[in-house]
Amino acid sequence: MPFSLTGAPWRPTPLTSLRAAAASWFLIAVLGQLIFLAYVVLVYGGALLRQDLHGWNIVMRGGYIAGDTPGNAAIGAHLLLSVFIMLGGALQLLPSLRARAPRVHRWNGRLYLASAAIASVTGLYMTWFRPVVGDFTQHLGVSLNALLILVFGWLCLRTARAREFAAHRKWALRLFLAVSGVWFFRIGFMLWVGLHGGPVGFDPKTFSGPFLSTMSFAQYLVPLAILECYLRCLERGSAIARGLMSGFLLLLTLATAAGIALATLGMWLPRIH
Repeated sequence: MPFSLTGAPWRPTPLTSLRAAAASWFLIAVLGQLIFLAYVVLVYGGALLRQDLHGWNIVMRGGYIAGDTPGNAAIGAHLLLSVFIMLGGALQLLPSLRARAPRVHRWNGRLYLASAAIASVTGLYMTWFRPVVGDFTQHLGVSLNALLILVFGWLCLRTARAREFAAHRKWALRLFLAVSGVWFFRIGFMLWVGLHGGPVGFDPKTFSGPFLSTMSFAQYLVPLAILECYLRCLERGSAIARGLMSGFLLLLTLATAAGIALATLGMWLPRIH
């Protein structure tokens, strides 16, 4: 039996188990986002350093269009900000940073909120005014995601200024999941394809179909729904509810790890050169 630093036996409770399960998922998710971050830097940043912006089109349809300076600048800003968002978002949720370096936490938060807002606006521009894959339903899903990011970001800022820190942390968690929508889409997509052994529920040529239409909304609505269940269990859940939620989060951690592995090996690594 494990022992604490005081020598007394450590017995996990439903509450500590729930928190540990959530922390396990968060660590795996941050690792996966760092891998995705490296992919974005090496593929898109590498093309920029080689002065080969047409290289953006290998992965992103209409990533670079000659003569469209505003559109190309919007995409460049979107990609650049996505790098900071993935780093800043993970740092912002670390309790140790908030406790030991509150000034860093505040400034990182301001930059994170500004970056998320600008990235959402440029994402909306890319969705509706640039040639992108997907159909109208998928565009609606992406647009709702962007609007939620803007709303959650504003609520984060408002609660922080009002010093309503408990509410602020909840909105920060919701913002983190909403901002991670594009990442959730990729690991969810690869997990789906891996489980079925190929494209099921969509046409890989047109990149449209019921699965992709559903994923365009599920990529952020499902994580947000799971978060609400977790918060309810954390605050006033019974021992049974907390135990069930802990088990579910552990399964979700395994599924997330599998999605990250499949996306890394099947989507990201092959495109890095």
